Amino acid sequence: MASVKLTNVKKVYDNNVVAVHDFNLDIKDKEFVVFVGPSGCGKSTTLRMVAGLEDISGGTVEIDGEVVNDLQPKDRNIAMVFQNYALYPHMSVYDNIAFSLRLQKMPEDVIYSKVTNAAEILGITDYLMRKPRALSGGQRQRVAIGRAMVRDSKVFLMDEPLSNLDAKLRNQMRAEIILLRQKLNTTFIYVTHDQTEAMTLGDRIVIMKDGYIQQVGTPAEVFEKPTNLFVAEFIGAPKMNIVKTDLVKEGNRYFVTPCGSRIEVTGEKGELLNEKCVPSGSILLGVRPEHMKLAFAPGENTMSARLEVNEMMGSELHLHVFTEDGTRWIVRVPTIDLTQEQRASLKNGAQVYITFEGKVMHFFDPETEKNLIY
Repeated sequence: MASVKLTNVKKVYDNNVVAVHDFNLDIKDKEFVVFVGPSGCGKSTTLRMVAGLEDISGGTVEIDGEVVNDLQPKDRNIAMVFQNYALYPHMSVYDNIAFSLRLQKMPEDVIYSKVTNAAEILGITDYLMRKPRALSGGQRQRVAIGRAMVRDSKVFLMDEPLSNLDAKLRNQMRAEIILLRQKLNTTFIYVTHDQTEAMTLGDRIVIMKDGYIQQVGTPAEVFEKPTNLFVAEFIGAPKMNIVKTDLVKEGNRYFVTPCGSRIEVTGEKGELLNEKCVPSGSILLGVRPEHMKLAFAPGENTMSARLEVNEMMGSELHLHVFTEDGTRWIVRVPTIDLTQEQRASLKNGAQVYITFEGKVMHFFDPETEKNLIY
């Protein structure tokens, strides 16, 4: 098994386009780290530099303490699973999985043992004699993972391996990757643009944008304590509500005033605002949709709103509403919390009231977009 260390890693293409800027990260032995971000953020490029498939323009990559910048991919003792499976169409599943072992001139009985063991773990034993074209997308991805498994590599690299699968298969394969990780107990670096995959799979998440690391942390840390507006909006579905409002300091107490309401900041958030001595002023206020509260009559600190879109998601509703100042909010409401009469009343154009508690807020500087308390 192995640790991976990237120090000041940079990637510049011939036209002077910088794809990755000064990337620094220590990945511990047996850790599962996920690179996540929108298309073009540099996550796959970084993974390919670790694999040796992209030249490194600056900095160093170390695997198990050895600098591997100048080593060929085959000499880095890594295994990679690609987005498009990269299977040989003319070979059987067995031969696809066995291919790298035969290149190493392993005895056929050892190859047989490794291939059948991997197939059993992945549930593809019945397909070993089939060609890839006779398999579903999920089965092909299992074959690609099996081919990586048998190499006994120090590090597993996975580049968006589930993006070609439908939603149901993605959910199933996510669970299988978690189980696979437990069985292999090795170091994983996983790339995805899907924040749900990142949150469910990673011990730590590396959130990237425009070639820069935005935040590194556990799923709980990046969800609860986003360091800037980009991370706050990227992590969580539906994305965080962001509105421009005023933060008002009165002695040791703080209030926000969206849409004419006046809600006190309470709990840890209020304490941190005091510790940081944050002054009164204009801010970007963030509140996650699941932390919003829905009411059908006005109450303390409620904001009057008009319902525009009601998305039925099964166990919950996603309500898109507009307050009187034209601000759009998304409210997640568990259907079990509503009576049938209330659900029936939630038609487009309906009048509702929304609010939130003082302990659930996030505060961002409107110019730098940095979190004011984390």
